[in-house]
Amino acid sequence: MLPYHTLQEAEISLGRNLTFAETLWFKYSAQKSDYILYCHNTLFLFIFYTLFPIPFVILELLGSKKIDKYKLQPKFKNSFSDMMECYKKVMWTFVYAVGPLQVLSYPVIKWIGIRTSLPLPSRTEVFWQLVVYVVVEDYANYWLHRLMHSPWGYNKIHRVHHEYTAPIGFAAPYAHWAEIIILGLASFLGPLMVPGHMLTFWLWFILRQLEAIETHSGYEFPWSPSKLIPFYGGAVYHDYHHYVGGKSQSNFASVFTYCDYIYGTDKGYRYQKNVFEKTRDSLRSQSDIKSE
Repeated sequence: MLPYHTLQEAEISLGRNLTFAETLWFKYSAQKSDYILYCHNTLFLFIFYTLFPIPFVILELLGSKKIDKYKLQPKFKNSFSDMMECYKKVMWTFVYAVGPLQVLSYPVIKWIGIRTSLPLPSRTEVFWQLVVYVVVEDYANYWLHRLMHSPWGYNKIHRVHHEYTAPIGFAAPYAHWAEIIILGLASFLGPLMVPGHMLTFWLWFILRQLEAIETHSGYEFPWSPSKLIPFYGGAVYHDYHHYVGGKSQSNFASVFTYCDYIYGTDKGYRYQKNVFEKTRDSLRSQSDIKSE
């Protein structure tokens, strides 16, 4: 909760007028405790994993030939009931695993110094903190995910996530409750190392959710803005990991490709990549011919 009762008090304390963004933040957060603000992340999980997979659900149900040529595994079709069943299981996992974890982790957030106060961070500060967060999360996720593919980790925990050999947007967080907690810890490491403002913390988790949904969407669109990100794996990269399934010892990284390249766990993907690309190009050509 901000230590000011009015905008004027905040401006006197800062020695300047509040920016437009700071004014909005004051009006929204002034009467809310830090605990309530932190718990917004739980709300974001429910909202974003409900709304953002919907476009991919619509594409799957429409079955348009013009869109299906961008589907990574076109032979797999999911019914509406199948996708809704996945969604319900994910929401229940959030209720009994993710929600309590975020609530109980609040003392750690206070301890590391994630702030809700004014002034707001600059764009440069937010950008570089997000860069640190994504790099740290990607590296930690690589090793935790790789550990999940050990015989014990896979059979006891990770096999649930691999029930989808052709992933869909709703399946991004579809996993054993223990896996969600274990891999979720990787997302907290960046803010733990470089704590910032609560808004940056929110933005980080929102972007991470959007990336996970795109990666599991089952579609690879050439116009996706994510293609501009250096070393970004994307849907096609992670789709291969699901396609191979439990035997997969390739493509463990969550966002980028450099960890798999450095540690030699992308050899299977690189070997098969040309085969898959030729197959998709053939399907796209057939679709284009039929649509003419």
